[in-house]
Amino acid sequence: MTESNYENLAQMTFERYAEYVNPGMAALVRFMGFEVVEVEAEGCYVVDSEGRKFLDFLGGPGVFTMGHRHPKVVAAVRAQLEKMPLSSHVLLNPVQAELAERLAQITPGELRYTFFCNSGAEAVEGALKAARAFTGRPKFVAAEGGFHGKTFGALSASGRETYRKPFYPLLESFVHVPFGDAQALQAAVDEQTAAVILEPIQCEAGIRVPPEGYLRQVREICDAAGCLLILDEIQTGLARSGKMFCCQWEEVAPDIMTLGKALGGGVMPIGAFTARPQIWRIFEENPWVHSSTFGGNPLACSAALAALEVIEQEQLCQKAAARGAQLLEGVSALAAKYPGIIKDVRGRGLLVGVEFGDSDIGGLVITGLGQRGILAAYALNNPEVLRLEPPAVVSEGQIDECVQALDEAVAQTVELLEG
Repeated sequence: MTESNYENLAQMTFERYAEYVNPGMAALVRFMGFEVVEVEAEGCYVVDSEGRKFLDFLGGPGVFTMGHRHPKVVAAVRAQLEKMPLSSHVLLNPVQAELAERLAQITPGELRYTFFCNSGAEAVEGALKAARAFTGRPKFVAAEGGFHGKTFGALSASGRETYRKPFYPLLESFVHVPFGDAQALQAAVDEQTAAVILEPIQCEAGIRVPPEGYLRQVREICDAAGCLLILDEIQTGLARSGKMFCCQWEEVAPDIMTLGKALGGGVMPIGAFTARPQIWRIFEENPWVHSSTFGGNPLACSAALAALEVIEQEQLCQKAAARGAQLLEGVSALAAKYPGIIKDVRGRGLLVGVEFGDSDIGGLVITGLGQRGILAAYALNNPEVLRLEPPAVVSEGQIDECVQALDEAVAQTVELLEG
């Protein structure tokens, strides 16, 4: 495609977004100077319609742990496409069965059976239903600032009014308590509680890491009350935090775990929830009590199997821990350099949050990063926080490049504010 054709594509795409997709998003990208379209991607880079390469430090967010178009994942999907991309739903699906077995092998505790769907939000919906069916209890306890998706049940568990209020009344019997406060959780959990649902690290709340020992306390509270613990590892799981699953930092095993994002290897959409055998009795009584037309299709499952293989073979947990420590150190140095602009830096592995004084400052910094070829964004539940989530295949040099660009973007923002 010629340069003029790419320019036409960018303008046409912008107009179509404004007319047919999302006019609010079109206005936002125009304000931020991102009126270009992405046309290809590989590894840690995204290429726009003008041929510029962007270093992807948003990563989906959390989808591209293996980078864009990892060759082993692409090859697995291509091979499956030539055989059978979707399931008949009559005969058994061997690719889904193999993936379920693999997840049973690598997930913590007694997690064994897995239901496959198309997204993390769908996984949360299934997990909530399974918890109610197993316990016979109506109530759920979630955390303020949590994010579990925007479908009706997942949104009821999530904790930011901006996304909740337009759809009131949401599902009843959801109670929200401060994240990281075990005493508040203890007070909220009672004999009517079906499950507590939490992220091990709150990602969309601005990469909020709870106090050490919090998840162990939550596990004890759930056990004492006879309710289930649902851990949402949709964004924190699969090497992102420096371990295969973030809950393994405290050696805590949930009763139900939700997965998504990186599970598809950055190539196919797939979600899943996995649970202890006792919870799966509902499917013994009626195997179709919960179902999904496209969930567990061979194409997505082949991508997930390849993704799990890549994580193990390329030691992505170790790489995420090492590169995450480098990124956290570099950004922390900038916090010391700009104490009036950067309020806090926090994270674990390749989940790093940079908190600014207000969202306007964060927006200017994000724009400055884009001007320097770095893709990043703010956290959905806390727009004052810039989130950095590069692929685990990121190099030392690319981490340094991002830190340097962030330094320049913050300095540019300071000049704008002082001018």
